[in-house]
Amino acid sequence: MTGPGSTETRILVALAGVLAATPALAHHPLGGDVPGTLVDGLMSGLAHPILGVDHLAALVAVGLIAARGAGLLAAPGGWVLGMLAGVALHMAGVGLPFGEALVAGTVLALGLALVAPGALSRPAVLALVAAGGFMHGHALAESIIGAEATPLVAYLAGLAIVQIALAAGIALVARGLGREPAQPAGLRAAGLALAVVGAGFLVSGLVGSA
Repeated sequence: MTGPGSTETRILVALAGVLAATPALAHHPLGGDVPGTLVDGLMSGLAHPILGVDHLAALVAVGLIAARGAGLLAAPGGWVLGMLAGVALHMAGVGLPFGEALVAGTVLALGLALVAPGALSRPAVLALVAAGGFMHGHALAESIIGAEATPLVAYLAGLAIVQIALAAGIALVARGLGREPAQPAGLRAAGLALAVVGAGFLVSGLVGSA
């Protein structure tokens, strides 16, 4: 077993620290243009979730939640299902008020779920993950509105592939590639850093809209 000062713990803390120190990047890999081809749609879907620090931070949190025992595929799968539902709602023309604040709030909530692992049951954690995916999916749908069917399907496939792969990969690394459970001290430290990232985006969004 590894302890609080282990390499695993330092990696988790460093990963969250990088997110906290990284400036917000452009969210649109095509410069805001709607994808017009299958390749454009796929590349946009693959890149979009990792170009925004808020989206990337949420995926890191989902991976760490999976490593904590929520299920290697259950948590990433729940996130992606929620994400697809959020995309569908947006494409149906239903908007959400304070969308950016809701996205930031999910990062904060997921981080806090790691800080206090016993506060929520496993079903409640998975519900939180799915709700987070829903909010992020609604935001991610903005860049695909107006696209034709082929780039739209490719975009959704890219979104699903990259998010499941990233979250599951983080979970595997945090668990020592399946040899042992992730250490609570490292997960709490990473969760605290991610919660700070979410709080920063939330405050920035609220101030910017005031």
